[in-house]
Amino acid sequence: MAKVLLCSASPRRRELLAKLVSSFEVTSSGADETSRYIRPHRRVTELARRKSESVLPEGRVVISSDTLVYRGGKYYGKPNSRADAVRMLKELSGVWHSVYTGVCVKTDGGEVTFYDRADVLFYALSDEEIERYVDLYRPFDKAGAYGIQDGVVVKKYKGSFDTIMGLPTEKLGSVLERMGVKDVY
Repeated sequence: MAKVLLCSASPRRRELLAKLVSSFEVTSSGADETSRYIRPHRRVTELARRKSESVLPEGRVVISSDTLVYRGGKYYGKPNSRADAVRMLKELSGVWHSVYTGVCVKTDGGEVTFYDRADVLFYALSDEEIERYVDLYRPFDKAGAYGIQDGVVVKKYKGSFDTIMGLPTEKLGSVLERMGVKDVY
């Protein structure tokens, strides 16, 4: 059985991958997260693939992922400051937007890259609610400056909760099974 290596610093991805495999190791990629692609699904799959490039499989299954929030031709990655987080949340308040998560699974025998998309509707948030959310939840490591798992800003969603959180476990589980990873739950 090949060892699984998650190439991500995200604690949420660790939590999600633990739903699929019994044990895995973690590393971070430090990859450049700029992209030449305009279409969101191409961007997240390119970035997921790039994150995996720093690690050679060497008998392991390497999993990397990238998540972006997208609305009206605009991307919302991780905020670079408190003011940036507040700005993002104000722009997403009360509207539907899409969350794209790209995944790359690499072994010595090849690579599978895919993405999943989910749609999210925020509550209409007041400036005070946004400020409080940023202060309490400190969403600086989350695309779009929010976490669905916080249960605070998301009114409803269509698609996979796990995709929004950062790792589409339903699709990933199928890919791992097809690739012969033996400890998939």
